[in-house]
Amino acid sequence: MVSGLVPVAALLLALAPGPDGGLSQVTECVGAGGTERGGGLPLAEVHALADGTGIRVAVIDTGVAPHPRLARLTGGGDYLTGGDGLADCDGHGTAVAGLLAAAPSPDDDVAGVASGVEVVAIRQASPSFTVTTASGETLPAGDTASLAQAVLRAVGLGASVVTISEAVCLDAGRAAVVGRPLRAAVRAAKAADVLVVAAAGNVGSGGCTGEPGEVPLPAAAGFAGGPGVLDDGVLAVAAATPEDAPAPFTVHGPWVDLAARGTGLRSLAPGSGLTGPDLQGTSLAVPIVAGTAALVRQRFPALGATAVAERLVATARRVPGGRSDALGAGVVDPLSALTLLPAADQRPATSAVASRPPANPTPAWVPIAAVTALCVLAGASPLLVRRLRP
Repeated sequence: MVSGLVPVAALLLALAPGPDGGLSQVTECVGAGGTERGGGLPLAEVHALADGTGIRVAVIDTGVAPHPRLARLTGGGDYLTGGDGLADCDGHGTAVAGLLAAAPSPDDDVAGVASGVEVVAIRQASPSFTVTTASGETLPAGDTASLAQAVLRAVGLGASVVTISEAVCLDAGRAAVVGRPLRAAVRAAKAADVLVVAAAGNVGSGGCTGEPGEVPLPAAAGFAGGPGVLDDGVLAVAAATPEDAPAPFTVHGPWVDLAARGTGLRSLAPGSGLTGPDLQGTSLAVPIVAGTAALVRQRFPALGATAVAERLVATARRVPGGRSDALGAGVVDPLSALTLLPAADQRPATSAVASRPPANPTPAWVPIAAVTALCVLAGASPLLVRRLRP
């Protein structure tokens, strides 16, 4: 929910996106995908408890194309062409939205983690377009300033979870300057009880090399080494393999909070089809975590954004060696996040989907007897992290 601290009407008016000056399209838009099986996520047990109904999630990306399996998709604006955000030349944002919210189909095994959420699409970047500056320089469309504006717009539009599957890596000094608008935006989101989930970054993309000292934005925009999960306002997500090992491309750092499957995924493609089954990237791990956050917000409506983030971290599947800069606290586990017994003031909501609240709550993080961990995610999609214009 958006708190009274945010002047919604004024905010939306001030941040209304419009055409980016000097915009040029440099590549053709991707075509419709296929209909093959494989690369989906095993979510039947999870969806018996929650599906995200009633939760609004903003996807800040390359836009999200309308798809028969995204029934609750609305446009939130377009910082490139001034449209509604429902155009996606790259297929990246549509794939992110599919992993988040795709409705299941009997024809394949693709389903979003939170298929009941409302998706608000905000197009903020695209490698299919360039922008020519006043000085004549040609740059990729999408920069950190418009990303900060998009975060605030998502808050103003009533999102309770925001996904950012983009990253740019800078040295610490430059990141401190360039990241100021982003730090302010994510802190405003946190103050409004909105959970921002961002990609840790991919080595070889967005200027990320994996070398020590790099700072990925927005994942580490406000990181200061504090002990709290959401002290910096961002839940930073790394990519893991099906075996819960770090994906070879995921950027490491002390700001990584947790990880999700980020290889071998399949999702929705613009049009009515599906992507291939070999998508990979930290940007694809983001919607899995964001979808789990939406499920938790539905099942435990009394939890604020920080408490939701803490629950995801506390219930993540631990890996040998404990917390690491590669995977953070571990790999997100949607079923455990929904089935660990909450404290008495965090009882699950009673609804048609979330119909199994524990009768006798016990202290937080006590596992329900005989409840098994969520199956290893069976699908993945390579959403390549885009380079933002700092």
